[in-house]
Amino acid sequence: MAKSKTFFVCNDCGAESSQWFGKCPGCGTYNSLEEQITIQSSVDVPSRGGVSSWQSTQTNGKSHCKPAKARASLTFDQITDRQIARWESGYEELDRVLGGGIVPGSMVLIGGDPGIGKSTLLLQVSNQLAQKYRILYVTGEESGQQVKLRASRLGVSKKLSLVNEEKGTVVDTTLPIDHDSIGADLYVLPETDLEEILREIDSLKPNVAVIDSIQTVFFPALTSAPGSVAQVRECTAALMKVAKHEDVTMLIVGHVTKEGAIAGPKVLEHLVDTVLYFEGDRFASHRLLRTVKNRFGATHEIGIFEMVAEGLREVSNPSELFLGNRDDPAPGTAIVVACEGTRPIVVELQALVSPTSYPSPRRAGTGVDYNRLVQILAVLEKRVGIPMSKLDSYVASAGGLNVEEPAVDLGIAIAIVASFRDRIVDPGTVLIGEVGLGGQVRSVSQMELRLKEAAKLGFKRAIVPKGTKFPDLNIEILPVSKVIDAIIAAIPHQELTNDDLEPDEDE
Repeated sequence: MAKSKTFFVCNDCGAESSQWFGKCPGCGTYNSLEEQITIQSSVDVPSRGGVSSWQSTQTNGKSHCKPAKARASLTFDQITDRQIARWESGYEELDRVLGGGIVPGSMVLIGGDPGIGKSTLLLQVSNQLAQKYRILYVTGEESGQQVKLRASRLGVSKKLSLVNEEKGTVVDTTLPIDHDSIGADLYVLPETDLEEILREIDSLKPNVAVIDSIQTVFFPALTSAPGSVAQVRECTAALMKVAKHEDVTMLIVGHVTKEGAIAGPKVLEHLVDTVLYFEGDRFASHRLLRTVKNRFGATHEIGIFEMVAEGLREVSNPSELFLGNRDDPAPGTAIVVACEGTRPIVVELQALVSPTSYPSPRRAGTGVDYNRLVQILAVLEKRVGIPMSKLDSYVASAGGLNVEEPAVDLGIAIAIVASFRDRIVDPGTVLIGEVGLGGQVRSVSQMELRLKEAAKLGFKRAIVPKGTKFPDLNIEILPVSKVIDAIIAAIPHQELTNDDLEPDEDE
């Protein structure tokens, strides 16, 4: 008779425990253990050529003296090379993030906050891919009518087909379907049962299958609820097996926790080939698609989209989106060149410094690393002589873009000093460099790429670390070694005129 065994699994890290704890022994998260029940067979299954049969061939703990010979392993010379032919998704931003396009048979996981536009992005991508390939869009959170309503708003309803859940037939088709060729079809299946989804994939044989979302899919053989650790793990493993054996590309949507990580065990991210995060303020227009893991390309690449009435639109020149108005400069602003992967982005930093009314001054940063901000404030007080311990400091990046790399340190420092002195930084100058604790300006990577982007946008000067070789570009290079030298070069001396010396009319 089969026996049941109870154990507990952590929702965050997937660690298993024989009893319940308030705190996970693996990752230390509180109230994350969930009860799971497994059925164990009471019948012993004899070994068939497994470990026991291998051990029986040993004599006195020693193997027979036979020449070494590989049974299934291969050397690199024996493995044949195969050129990966990527598919164009129709969006250059997504292709860049994926490393050049969609790899057939790969599994891509896309996570993001609710309402950020994950379903909108995948529906638009499915519509583009459906021009050449057969696409199956599995929706577990919405009905077919809801998906069609969104498709009508996005302008893709003319190429939309709805799969009947009960009979498995195609209804509401507005385009002729040729099943003998690679379809140019987009099918929608409102289903959450994993077995039904796998049957539909086996019957339709799509080139790409979109699962929206993996937390709603459940395997009936498991007793746990949909979205639990066991369900997410088993459903993802089953879809991964189909993707690799049948060469079906899987695009999977994953929910995120309140901390911003993809919900479910970490094994979910280990199973898939690529992990993408869709980020951005849901009340702002721009969205960032960021790579966290990619087996077929580089990580830390970003793609930038803009949410409009017709859906998501690519941003071809993101520097214009995060660059303020240079015709009307304001005190306390500085221009930096940040690099996200292989893409340089020119960003405007804004700083505000004012006397504090609290015993401890306030520090706030939007889009910049808080720890680096505090470090730069300490350097300015110790090495430059600005009394930052008596001043409130606020720093923000234009557009809310996260620029946390060390190359923007010099721009943060110059913006703070300009706000303190109420001076305007030359609007035609960009600042690139890392600030050391001794007040030095250190070199950063990809300097040539950053300077080319600045020169392309019409900047005339660049204040950069000293001792770095610079390319011959149409931009003036001002190398500096200390922060105080950068302050003198970036903030020109502004003399008072006779109008400034006259008292105001109200006085």
